Amino acid sequence: MDMQLRERRALQDDLRAAIGRGEFVLHYQPQARIDGRMIGFETLVRWRHPSRGLVSPASFIQVAEESGLILPLGEWILREACREAASWETPLNIAVNLSPVQFRHGDLPGLVHSLLIEAGLAPSRLEVEITEGVLIGDTARALSILRRLKALGVRIAMDDFGTGYSSLSYLQLFPFDKIKIDKRFVADVGQSEQSNAIVRAVIGLGHGLDMPVMAEGVETADQLAFLEGEACDEFQGYLLGPPRPIAEYAELVGEPPRVKASVARAG
Repeated sequence: MDMQLRERRALQDDLRAAIGRGEFVLHYQPQARIDGRMIGFETLVRWRHPSRGLVSPASFIQVAEESGLILPLGEWILREACREAASWETPLNIAVNLSPVQFRHGDLPGLVHSLLIEAGLAPSRLEVEITEGVLIGDTARALSILRRLKALGVRIAMDDFGTGYSSLSYLQLFPFDKIKIDKRFVADVGQSEQSNAIVRAVIGLGHGLDMPVMAEGVETADQLAFLEGEACDEFQGYLLGPPRPIAEYAELVGEPPRVKASVARAG
């Protein structure tokens, strides 16, 4: 236990220093309508560690949240995502995941508003993704923050839908702009009747509430065909493209090759 605690503290110290040194980068995963038309990207943070290489968020986000370091890191992610999206010639949307910790501390709507102005990004192009963990605890505060974000013109998506205990009840509390079906259900469509039924039900629920539905983790043409047959609206996943530096998607955002090269050098 002592060794685990020491390792955790060491990781926390390393994270704090990494934020100061600017060791984090954003990767972007494309999102499209079910017919393949591009609509935007989801941003995913990576830690460019000097000795461990590119580290996925699964290795550090929990410690960042528990230590409060998610606040400066989350602000950097929002700022960088807005700045990057505002630079695109093609006005695609940008989706950013928010942590429950960001809802409990500070003025999140005020921060988002100031970052949108700073970047010159239209609020309608920013989509924030939350899980039901945001609404657990001080639900009234979370709902107030969501309403203020929506009043700015920012769109709100319910992420990982179907994995929690209270997803349905939260849809009654707040008018989300989108539902994202968790990839665990999408993985087995066409092979598992249970997964087929769950995905079909979520799509029907979303449409009944006048909310578009996006499927996450689409990796095969068969999965996409099933989703298209069920009238799912949007999708993302490795079939469309993996998370990559934005330079590798330069053509999608309307950037000329020379910009792609310069971004790659800067990254």
